Amino acid sequence: MSGAPCEVWFYHLERSSTEQVLPELLEKTLGRGWKALVRGSDAGRMEVLDGHLWTYRDDTFLPHGLAREPMAERQPVLLTDGLDNLNGGDALFLLDGAEPGDLAGFSRCVLLFDGRDESALAQARCRWAGFKKAGHPVSYWRQGAERGWEKQA
Repeated sequence: MSGAPCEVWFYHLERSSTEQVLPELLEKTLGRGWKALVRGSDAGRMEVLDGHLWTYRDDTFLPHGLAREPMAERQPVLLTDGLDNLNGGDALFLLDGAEPGDLAGFSRCVLLFDGRDESALAQARCRWAGFKKAGHPVSYWRQGAERGWEKQA
């Protein structure tokens, strides 16, 4: 990282679930040559997501592991409910209202939230204000009418 503040991208999920969106975002992250840390608020949820990432598509492999497993620091995608960046991730993915912790060392933080859930929407608005006040460049992405994401002004 160049010392620039971590970019924070908000992904407003409206028609797709986290399980549908996250694998593609992780593939793009790995395609950049980055490591990813996926932080959730519940260890059980991370285990379910671990199982999903093994089976979400038949024609590809997404290398990943759980933080409690041996050699967690070597995983290109690491799933955790803790605050440590054990794998030296470049991109932090926040799920289910997980706390961001210290963003130093990350190039990008991606906060995924369910736009159909009023409490998740309210929390995302608060986080937006907090990140902006802390000097992080923030971006808001919304699902397009067809497929893909559109950056909102």
